[in-house]
Amino acid sequence: MRIAVPSKGRLREPVLRLLEAAGIEPQYSPDSARALIVPTNWEDVTLVYVRPEDIPAVVSAGGAELGVTGLDYIAEHGGEGLEVVEGLGIGRARLVVAVPDEAPVERVEDLPDGVRVATKFVNIARRFFEESGVRARIVRITGSAEAMPRLGVADAILDVSSTGTTLRLHRLRVIAEVMKTEAKLIRGHHVDPGDPVVEAVVEALRSVVRARGYKLVLMNVPVEALERVLEALPSMSGPTLARVEGPRPMMEVVTVVPEDRLARVLVEARRRGARDILVLSVDRVIP
Repeated sequence: MRIAVPSKGRLREPVLRLLEAAGIEPQYSPDSARALIVPTNWEDVTLVYVRPEDIPAVVSAGGAELGVTGLDYIAEHGGEGLEVVEGLGIGRARLVVAVPDEAPVERVEDLPDGVRVATKFVNIARRFFEESGVRARIVRITGSAEAMPRLGVADAILDVSSTGTTLRLHRLRVIAEVMKTEAKLIRGHHVDPGDPVVEAVVEALRSVVRARGYKLVLMNVPVEALERVLEALPSMSGPTLARVEGPRPMMEVVTVVPEDRLARVLVEARRRGARDILVLSVDRVIP
């Protein structure tokens, strides 16, 4: 089974780290350092390195069973022959329209008819400007768009922005958000979702995504304080309890806590009588 992954760009390293966290690691040899088709430590899984914008086409054409790329590239492709299986929570960014700082426009609707817009997202741009009622001339590019207005090639750009730093560096400002994007796991329509290998890969990735933002908390609680402490603890299906062998009647409590609530939960549990509290990372969650 083949998984198409980005060969370059902002998604490459986050996607490879996610695969590694899911237990899927490329197996390079001295002769394969620059190879585009690489085996993994899963005997029946191979990685195919493809430009992120080409991954939807590769998966829909049957060149790979699964792929990971941005929602922006999926939308540009049109999604035909594909199913979006899972949002992976990495590579979050915005697709925006930006103009030079000195341009006398505040909204897309202020752009004049015939405005030149540089972008590699040609299909998205055409749809967006048609829906906005602006007659735009789309200038197709394959590389960075930010320099195009300063070079006189375009009057505006439609491009991906993660932090806005690159736009500011090129003295550009955003006048519209076209869409939000993040990395998505996609599957071709030709693939049987019940295939054991496909199912195993999908569940491995999902388990890592589910685990983000959670911590495993273990604590010892005197029996007389147990009810009070349990009232303060969130959990997935309910906390796990086990008797602690010791001179004082005590229970071990194990639960999973969202990381953004962790500090408050720990303080409250300690106040209600919990002790010997341990906080551990959660690598995977499988319901």
